[in-house]
Amino acid sequence: MNKPLINDTFLRACLRQATPHTPVWLMRQAGRYLPEYCATRAKAGSFMGLATNVDYATEVTLQPLDRFELDAAILFSDILTVPDAMGLGLSFAQGEGPRFASPVRTESDVARLQVPDMNKLKYVFDAVSSIRKALDSRVPLIGFSGSPWTLACYMVEGAGSDDYRLVKSLMYSRPDLMHEILKINADSVAQYLNAQIEAGAQAVMIFDSWGGVLAHTAFKSFSLQYTTRVLSQLKKEHEGQVIPRIVFTKGGAVWLDEMADMDCEVLGLDWTADLSAARHRVGGRAGTPGKALQGNIDPNVLFAPAQAIEREVVDVLESFGKPHTDISCSGPTHIFNLGHGISQFTPPEQVKVLVDTVHAHSIKMRANNS
Repeated sequence: MNKPLINDTFLRACLRQATPHTPVWLMRQAGRYLPEYCATRAKAGSFMGLATNVDYATEVTLQPLDRFELDAAILFSDILTVPDAMGLGLSFAQGEGPRFASPVRTESDVARLQVPDMNKLKYVFDAVSSIRKALDSRVPLIGFSGSPWTLACYMVEGAGSDDYRLVKSLMYSRPDLMHEILKINADSVAQYLNAQIEAGAQAVMIFDSWGGVLAHTAFKSFSLQYTTRVLSQLKKEHEGQVIPRIVFTKGGAVWLDEMADMDCEVLGLDWTADLSAARHRVGGRAGTPGKALQGNIDPNVLFAPAQAIEREVVDVLESFGKPHTDISCSGPTHIFNLGHGISQFTPPEQVKVLVDTVHAHSIKMRANNS
């Protein structure tokens, strides 16, 4: 397990250490845009058939790394495995997205909720160990979970939502019930991520995908507070290695100053955020504390011609600005990523253009910086 990584640029950037290039990985990098993923999913018979089979989950996690020079792998799983283990009955209908058979909407529903037995999620931890072994120290492996608030959205709505009417109605009418759901979710997520770390995850990410739908004060009470509760329980080290923690709130740039105080190493940003301003506000300076930043190109850029993709990648790298190159101290660092998950319709060859441009231009920026 402790064999040195061949490519550790992602982990070093998470810890605000100088790297030879800007590392890049993509949210949903293992997914439907890859024909080889679709072939494996067809063999598995369903999304959950894929996610719960260790060999298939390992196979699809590694597929994008065989195509692109990515600097990290991310566990192939789903954010809704935790509420599924709580007994809510997760299913994925073809073309419809996730659905719960038993949503949480009443006082008695909430009373039945509890932190699940982590043995019910053993398939996830087995996949982490299998993927880590299969990677053979090529790149680090990221584990992940949904945030307490994002999980609550799905648990109350029973599926995805356009208006969050049910979950927000419960939040405003019975805040006591919502806080109870979120406490249970936070403690569940903390146990889940710690078990991933023990199984071999070298960094962990909390996806607060729906934090940005909340009103300003509600975000602090119902999202930020409970993500903070998760972070307070997470392992900071495992087997002598620091385990970086990444928090990504879609639509969260307006709360950047509040998030600067979170006990995590990296803040993820969507495409609405100004990277230069974020670096100034929370990135710190050389030799001072701060957050590493991750993001934040618009995933739809990948539908443009190669020349346009190259231009947009350069714009994102230049907006973050001068790379930190002093190996004697920490400083502002950037991990290149999309501002949200990759679309299933993305042509794979466009992803190669993005990844290769990130590496080439970020190396050039460092050469100009020396």
